[in-house]
Amino acid sequence: MNENKPLKQLLEDKLKAHFGIEPESASTQDIFCACAILLREKAAYRRAKYSEGAPRELHYLSMEFLMGRSLAKNAFNLGILDELTAAIEDLGFNAADIFEAEPDAGLGNGGLGRLAACYMDSMASENLPATGYSLCYELGMFRQEIRGGKQVERSDTWQLAADNWLVPDYDDSVEVSFGGVLEENWDYSGKCTTSIKGATTVLALPRDMLITGFNTDRVNTLRLWEARSPRSIDMSLFSGGEYIRAMEQRTMAEVITKILYPADEHVAGKILRLQQQYFFVSATAQTIVRRHRAKYGTVHDFAKRHVFQINDTHPTLIIPELMRIFMDEDNLGWDEAWNIVSPCVAYTNHTVMVEALETWPQELISSQMPRIWQIIREMDRRHRKYLFETFPYDEGAISRNLIIHEGMVHMANICTSTCFRINGVSELHTSILRAELFRDMASKNPQKLVNVTNGIDHRRWLAQINPDLGSLVSQLLGSDSYLTHPERLIELDNFASSSAVLTRLEEIKHANKERFAEYLLRVQGVKLNTNAVFDVQVKRLHEYKRQLLCAMLIASLQDRLHTYPDASFLPRTFIFGAKAASGYAVAKRIISLLCSLSDDINNDPACEGKLQVVFVENYRVSVAEKLIPASQVSEQLSTAGKEASGTGNMKLMMNGAVTIGTLDGANVEMYNRLGDENMALFGLRASEVNSLRQRGYNPLDIYKTNDSLRWVLNRFSRGLRDHESYSDLVSRLVYGGDEYMLLADFDSYVSAHDKLYAMMADTQKRAEASLHNIARSGVFAADRAVSEYNEKIWKL
Repeated sequence: MNENKPLKQLLEDKLKAHFGIEPESASTQDIFCACAILLREKAAYRRAKYSEGAPRELHYLSMEFLMGRSLAKNAFNLGILDELTAAIEDLGFNAADIFEAEPDAGLGNGGLGRLAACYMDSMASENLPATGYSLCYELGMFRQEIRGGKQVERSDTWQLAADNWLVPDYDDSVEVSFGGVLEENWDYSGKCTTSIKGATTVLALPRDMLITGFNTDRVNTLRLWEARSPRSIDMSLFSGGEYIRAMEQRTMAEVITKILYPADEHVAGKILRLQQQYFFVSATAQTIVRRHRAKYGTVHDFAKRHVFQINDTHPTLIIPELMRIFMDEDNLGWDEAWNIVSPCVAYTNHTVMVEALETWPQELISSQMPRIWQIIREMDRRHRKYLFETFPYDEGAISRNLIIHEGMVHMANICTSTCFRINGVSELHTSILRAELFRDMASKNPQKLVNVTNGIDHRRWLAQINPDLGSLVSQLLGSDSYLTHPERLIELDNFASSSAVLTRLEEIKHANKERFAEYLLRVQGVKLNTNAVFDVQVKRLHEYKRQLLCAMLIASLQDRLHTYPDASFLPRTFIFGAKAASGYAVAKRIISLLCSLSDDINNDPACEGKLQVVFVENYRVSVAEKLIPASQVSEQLSTAGKEASGTGNMKLMMNGAVTIGTLDGANVEMYNRLGDENMALFGLRASEVNSLRQRGYNPLDIYKTNDSLRWVLNRFSRGLRDHESYSDLVSRLVYGGDEYMLLADFDSYVSAHDKLYAMMADTQKRAEASLHNIARSGVFAADRAVSEYNEKIWKL
């Protein structure tokens, strides 16, 4: 590729070479594809030119990588976004339409996958030699539609983007085996070897996405594994007219990477999820070890050359799989293999809820991967011995830490017993792990548990998605150096008394609100009141995130407007965006309630011009990139002690939204930097939640004595404008124990909201708080996070 040619000419070359057309005959999709191919080739050229062997490499394993769109991001990182935009316009196309033509790479469910994507960008930008690994899902999570007030899941294809960004590497294909019968063979010296008879084999084909760094020549790789059958068709069956049976093996193999997180309420779904996890880690481990052998000739120095970071417990089977490879293929003994595996695998925990820790029925593992089951049993035997020696009189500590317990394999306990480092993702989260969830391990090996607070890609989530704000920041700081030094954002605090800066900040926010309103009107037919405060709660739908609590507040505000129609009331528009897991019935009911509430309030004359509720369909990365710059209030309502960290809170903060939230996850660190003047705090603290539970929490008592709360819940039970009763949700709160303490926090939440909106009504104070949020968000950059990982764990 001639790097010296103008981009317009290079794009014309791509259109001719790949599609056989001139620009005037090209469609929007053709132009997008040409741009993507061009940027992919530029990244490949840079990687080939500047590639060098690293003495130690990072392998970042995650079941999710929520990459979103890549065209603008890669152009931004390569330093040619403005040039590419101009070239597209010179070809006679609207650049915004081309960027919009790219489908989201929705290979994730929420924060976990978006975190992994942010880290991939920062690892490349910080010049760290790293490769990400996941599955090449044919379909993303799902495309959400709201029909009759209910969530409906539709298939979500990203094939247009995949075909242009991903490059297959056929030389690195490997086979992964499932099932079969394990046979042990003993020789005369007493050495045992194993073999599997009758296993089913699936071919793992790697498809690589190049990850460009910002302001660096580093280009890393995200390797996505695609499942294929070694045989495309059974010719004997096909020749006999049994066409469907002839395709059966191929279909069963390819279903492994068909969809992210298949429903697992049934055994078939559980088996498929387990197969996904093992397929992913086995293919990854096999290729890494194979390359290492070819380069170094021995596996004995493997731990010095490689470090694995497993993002949550989904990739845990990398541990027994590495043990299998070293013992079965390299003929190492158990202790030799263990002394290689343990020092090179680290684990990031993302939950403090015991019920959310991943477990698998042992019969599934034993039937699907018999050799791995044999290794896990030996790990369990040795770990049991350690536990009984370490906690001889503490049955609770022993049972909490068993790998195999009551017929279930506990993945987190495999990690805690093996990994050389374990980290939490916020200061509060890590302190809870140390004091509660992993207290036994931490008491005996305290240095094993460290904290690395989550971070976000500030170049994407500030400069790229909010260019007017990014330009203002560069102007105030005298340069755009904050792009590589996000800590410089703190200098914005110096402009809090500048009326010109605060006015410009308000102008930028309003323009972003207008842009989002235009988008929503176009795609959903909903007209937003852009003069109202945009009050936003966007995140995965889960009971502990308490979208239902926000719905309760909104209903109480509606009642207030009816009771006091002439009272002062700052107009506000509540905007929700959330997907509920397809099998999570309660979460789907909460979405229905939000839709019913939206319908009721938006058709209520008493609320007109004052209160509005909108549910954004199919919330995803590309929608977040439009909504977050427009947001003014950020709702972070999780029950204290339940959210590990959160990253949406950081993105909203970085774009100047003021947070109302509990002291949970990274909210704690945000509050420590912002104080009461720039953040609205409410609700029980984590210790108070535990204390109230221990004393005996009875939500029925609150329901009986709180008139406002009772009115709201009774209204939900009776039904709103659409007459849909939500008594099932109300009963879970009042009579079902209110697990996430919505009733306990309701009054505090309402009071904090009133106080926040009194401040928001003052334009100057609102702008000051917005500026301080932006200024103090630099510490939550992913660049800082990956640097801490490297310092505390990876040692690259």
